[in-house]
Amino acid sequence: MFSKADAVSSKRDRTRAVIVDTALRSFRERGYDATTIRHIAAEAGVSVGTTNYHFASKNELVQEFYLEVQRSHRAAALGELAATRDLRERLAVVFHTGLDQLTPTHEHAPEFLTAAVSPRSSINPLSPESDASLAIVEDLFREAVIGADHKLPGDIADALPRALVLAHLLLAMYWVYDDSPAQSKTRRLLDRGLGLFGMALPLTRLPMLRRPLRELLELIAEARS
Repeated sequence: MFSKADAVSSKRDRTRAVIVDTALRSFRERGYDATTIRHIAAEAGVSVGTTNYHFASKNELVQEFYLEVQRSHRAAALGELAATRDLRERLAVVFHTGLDQLTPTHEHAPEFLTAAVSPRSSINPLSPESDASLAIVEDLFREAVIGADHKLPGDIADALPRALVLAHLLLAMYWVYDDSPAQSKTRRLLDRGLGLFGMALPLTRLPMLRRPLRELLELIAEARS
């Protein structure tokens, strides 16, 4: 039997969910600049005060948007990863499905990038507030590496997913400014990069190259910190 406290909590959760759904829809349709807390409150049918009770700023709702995009990314990628054990193909799945999830927001993407570019911005992809959404991406790359048939040395395989997250962010930044049809230039850049990666894979087993490669991956990972 539900208590009064349970009913209050349930109502609070429903209100929060409505606010999130309204904000995410507005971000997709109107972009970052035109989406305001006042606008979200009006469309959600709640007061500005209620919206601020659940989310202190618009940027907290942007983090919800990041999470929703990456959860959709994970769902799309996992289905395709089951179809191949080839490492290059599995990495291609993660990168391409990530771009697929971003595609509907391309029109407004520069607004989000402008708001996020400051190192102090709470919606900077490398900010602590963005850790949860980036963790989803890193786990996807780890899943791609672990589930592949490859002969990567263990230390290289362990370090690779974290470095690939930075590659994912750099690719997304290039995609923001790609005005080619369907951002085809970004897709070609990705496929050529993955082709080079595939050719370089055998080199990871050479003792003379293994240590500098591992240190390079660790350096890239440190750049994220």
